[in-house]
Amino acid sequence: MSSYDELKKQLLNNPKVKAEYDALEPEFNIIQAMIDARKQQNLTQEELSRKTGITQADISRIENGTRNPSLEMVKRLARGLGLQLKLELIPRPEKR
Repeated sequence: MSSYDELKKQLLNNPKVKAEYDALEPEFNIIQAMIDARKQQNLTQEELSRKTGITQADISRIENGTRNPSLEMVKRLARGLGLQLKLELIPRPEKR
């Protein structure tokens, strides 16, 4: 196990840290899906920028988690990647 994984495991033992980490999961999932799709298509951020009209700098900020995109921006990115955006609201699992 890497030192990062060990540190993450240790930090997530703190309930406050775990709650914040879990709250960010939807954003992390969208960001990772975007990055994965862009790389699978062998697109650079600049090429995706040209396809979407979103600046390369904004795409970079979204991918590194320092820019929170609007729903409209996520839709433009999905179209630029040839993907359909699907948003779901599902019940949370019950805590035990």
